Amino acid sequence: MLDWNIMVHYFPFLLKATILTLEISLLSLVLGLIFGLSAALCKLARNPFLRMPATFYIWLIRSTPLLVQLFIIYFGFPQLGIDLGPFMSGVLGLALNVGAYNAETIRGGIISVPRGQTEAARSLGMTINLSMRRIILPQALRIILPPLGNNFIILIKDTSLVSTITLVELTLTAQRLIGSTYKPFEIYLMAAALYAVLTTSASLVLSYLERRTRKEAR
Repeated sequence: MLDWNIMVHYFPFLLKATILTLEISLLSLVLGLIFGLSAALCKLARNPFLRMPATFYIWLIRSTPLLVQLFIIYFGFPQLGIDLGPFMSGVLGLALNVGAYNAETIRGGIISVPRGQTEAARSLGMTINLSMRRIILPQALRIILPPLGNNFIILIKDTSLVSTITLVELTLTAQRLIGSTYKPFEIYLMAAALYAVLTTSASLVLSYLERRTRKEAR
């Protein structure tokens, strides 16, 4: 049977760790969107000095495990004189990872917009940057919002991997509590419930944003 006393007593510790998990997720989300948009635009550029590094970044990140990427940043970078600490290493690793997937999502959304939209914008005297900002990206947003939201939900669950680089978020907090209580089922059950709350809340917010974008498009 469940030990409810253990769950009631240790739930506040897990809840506090959940706040840190949310902070990591949101920071990684923002940076991941910046990395993703930048890489997508560079990969679509005609200039090979922009296109080739973006293509290499996307290929490298998508072809290697996130855990290895985190280890390189946290354990490997200090050998190069770059010591970011566990928090920044975790955020950077997650942001670079989700950014590569965002880049392909954004690129796919941009190229799905009919070419005539770009030609019409150019005929009105808009520059490439202006037409991209005012014409192409707003139309692409309706297409890319659902997969970007899915990437964010995956990102929330992937934050559990930063526990391997000593960042005391929800998963590592649960592991430490298990070490002192010897109650893995109760502790992991609470951790799973908190992850479910985070991902469900994100899904509801994203569903609302999708409905808003569909209404504005009408």
